[in-house]
Amino acid sequence: MAGRVSWLSLGCMGLVLAGCAGPSQNTVFQTSTIDALLAGVYDGDLSLRELRRQGDFGIGTFDDLDGEMVLLDGQFYQVRADGRVYAPDPDGETPFAAVCRFRPERQVAVPSGLDMEEVEALLDREVPGGNRFAAVRMDGHFKRMRTRSVPAQSRPYPPLKEVAATQPVFNRKNISGTLVGFRCPPYVGGVNVPGWHLHFISQDRSFGGHVLAFDVVTGVAQVDELDRFVMQLPGTKDFAEADLSRDRQGELAGVEKEKE
Repeated sequence: MAGRVSWLSLGCMGLVLAGCAGPSQNTVFQTSTIDALLAGVYDGDLSLRELRRQGDFGIGTFDDLDGEMVLLDGQFYQVRADGRVYAPDPDGETPFAAVCRFRPERQVAVPSGLDMEEVEALLDREVPGGNRFAAVRMDGHFKRMRTRSVPAQSRPYPPLKEVAATQPVFNRKNISGTLVGFRCPPYVGGVNVPGWHLHFISQDRSFGGHVLAFDVVTGVAQVDELDRFVMQLPGTKDFAEADLSRDRQGELAGVEKEKE
């Protein structure tokens, strides 16, 4: 952990809208950047135990890019490349994650028949002000849920777009569960995913992943609007030496929004 560059210290100078006494409500805490992940910076630098101190709700990935992370009700879940859900080691580390203390301020009934893009549009209408962050939890039953996960990588790490080109994709029908994720403002390109980024965990905690598509049967969304952002940068050699000067938004679109 020595040598880590942290935006937490900038927060003390008023450059980040968060206090220095630890996690607070209405705050997104993030470790590393999405562009670093796209560039192949997969070594973990923050333990799940430490990450949990910053929030009880969120998404991310694991050391060596070993699957998709869901943090729900204070419990971590690891969806590996077989689509199954595992209990990760709390001392295991993450190379990229975003979490918050989820305290929903509004509830939105989601009509039957909506697909993923229609649900996102509905939430955008119900929760205006896209220049702030928003955390969303949606519990429901889905006619279809399409997810993916990523397999653990070995050095030399390939960029994420190469991993995503052969990623396992899963389809489930008539499944109940919870969507977990964030809507990030458009100006965070390079830092996080602008727009909606959702992960899924089934009600029986046996299936999940990064969400590619779904169709709703019934659903209720809870939304927590967030007006503070704290980012902690990794202290790893890979992060320090990664080329983060490139515009990777095209790569991000292919990785995050791949459809059938």
